[in-house]
Amino acid sequence: MQSIHVILPVKNSLDTTLQTIDSILNSDIQIEYDFTVYNDFSDEKTTETLDLLSISKGFNLVNLSDITNHPSPNYLLILQIAQQKAIAQNAHLLIVESDVLVKKDTLRILYDQLKDIQNPALVAAVTTDEEGEINFPYQYALKMESGVVHTQKRLSFCCTLLTNSYLNAFDFKLLDPSKSWYDIFISHKANELGFNNYLITSCKVVHKPHSSRPWKKLKYSNPLKYYWQKLINRRDRI
Repeated sequence: MQSIHVILPVKNSLDTTLQTIDSILNSDIQIEYDFTVYNDFSDEKTTETLDLLSISKGFNLVNLSDITNHPSPNYLLILQIAQQKAIAQNAHLLIVESDVLVKKDTLRILYDQLKDIQNPALVAAVTTDEEGEINFPYQYALKMESGVVHTQKRLSFCCTLLTNSYLNAFDFKLLDPSKSWYDIFISHKANELGFNNYLITSCKVVHKPHSSRPWKKLKYSNPLKYYWQKLINRRDRI
């Protein structure tokens, strides 16, 4: 039986981060799993809190400031480290974002589903708001039936399991270092390599979009300012 390496990339947003950590630690999954928080140059208060909690709650903490001078976001480095660790442990990799709250059975559902689907690469939970309505980035799932859906559409990394087979098939060191985010590319690469991606529309997690990077909310409230910042500051490159 393979284990799961659960990772949580963190950039400030302390309130939602603490809620996410607790939601993961309260999971009722029975198999072995390893939980690592990757602190991507958060502010002093967030970093100090994570240092203390990693001891009291027993999760692994990697402060990226200890291993790189590259400014945040360091999603590429996180993915590369996590991939190698998961492969070494013969484990699947589960990415949970710091603005996502999983339910007690989320990890178990994602893991248990692997035995019933064909040649999976990515298996994701659908995201909702706090009222249970499907929200960003899975609005396209509104027209899907409830259950396990094989999809060619891209899967976000909000709450997504990457199988050990896929991790061994594609080296994240080949990802484009000029980009900021990689969920779209990695989703499509899985299809290119002959794997299947699945969205479990009946497995729902609460998503509070862009809590860790509030400037990205400008995309909806002030698109002109958002795209100007994206262009000038070379931010949010997908």
